[in-house]
Amino acid sequence: MAAPRNPRRSTGVPALDQAIGQLLDAVAFSNTDRDGRLDNRDQLRDILTTAVQMALDASNGHADRLDLKIASTTLLEMRDAYRLLGPYRGTRKVTIFGSARTAPDDPLYEQTKAVAAAMAGRGWMVVTGAGPGIMAAGLDGAGRDNALGVAIRLPFESEANEYVDADRLIDMRYFFTRKLALIRESDAFIVMPGGFGTLDEAFEVLTLVQTGKATPVPMVMLGLGHGYWTAWQQFVEKVIEEGYISSTDRQLYKVTNDVDDAVSEICGFYANFHSIRWVNDVLVIRMQRELTDVQLAKVVANFGEFADAEGVWRTGPLPQEVSGKDHVELPRIAMRFSRRQPGRLRGLIDAVNAW
Repeated sequence: MAAPRNPRRSTGVPALDQAIGQLLDAVAFSNTDRDGRLDNRDQLRDILTTAVQMALDASNGHADRLDLKIASTTLLEMRDAYRLLGPYRGTRKVTIFGSARTAPDDPLYEQTKAVAAAMAGRGWMVVTGAGPGIMAAGLDGAGRDNALGVAIRLPFESEANEYVDADRLIDMRYFFTRKLALIRESDAFIVMPGGFGTLDEAFEVLTLVQTGKATPVPMVMLGLGHGYWTAWQQFVEKVIEEGYISSTDRQLYKVTNDVDDAVSEICGFYANFHSIRWVNDVLVIRMQRELTDVQLAKVVANFGEFADAEGVWRTGPLPQEVSGKDHVELPRIAMRFSRRQPGRLRGLIDAVNAW
């Protein structure tokens, strides 16, 4: 068994630890407006400590040039993603996945443009991989003011599509950092028919939600009825039949051929539900409107079985939320939840949205 990670790392060399502290002090005081304050200093210290540890590993022959190149590029690409997406964190975003091979005269191309335009018309931004096909259709439909692109360097895709501005685009080397950028900042996902890459992205989102590594999100499999999603559903049903996933995992996605249905599924998910936060083992569900006593009683009656003996209760913002100024103005309910029934959690969110 691997040793547990110490969240407050040390290089093991006191002089290096001291130098890292001094470097962070220099960063803090380089911004004269902040009087030496540096937010999230503990996390920044961990990043620098890890970099120094890798340097020590390399000097001991435990990390070669390729190892260091992968680590360096990964951190660089993550920084680029945060710099691109950070200014838009207050705006809901939908990521659209789909084939780069879809031609502009394909009905799926027009359907993608239509759903992207519909979401943009409701104030959402649209994020795609910035390549051709479905990706171009999504950004074209969204319009430049609502389009964000995360491109991947491939031998056969040398440039991003024409529908995204350069200052709203990043170019990545690795698929895994690109997927992180496409997934982490999005509030909803639309998956159009596509190949291995599209299926990989779709199953990545489903896996993250199913395992509790990501919060529930609306996910729509959209496509004119030529059998693609029918075949996909048949495969998923076989996986359920074999016992590899739960039947309630069907609630983690919606299959439709209709743009209005897709938009309704996504916007309806946020009709009252706002967001989720885990505080230790307590699941906090934040809403736009507080539940009445009758509504809360229905939640307890219908969903209390997957909480612990304390059930479901109203709460104000917890101390960790207050310290992080994390939507402290919103009403909340809370429970202790095992994270093992994501489909039931989605059902609870749907119930909250019904009121």
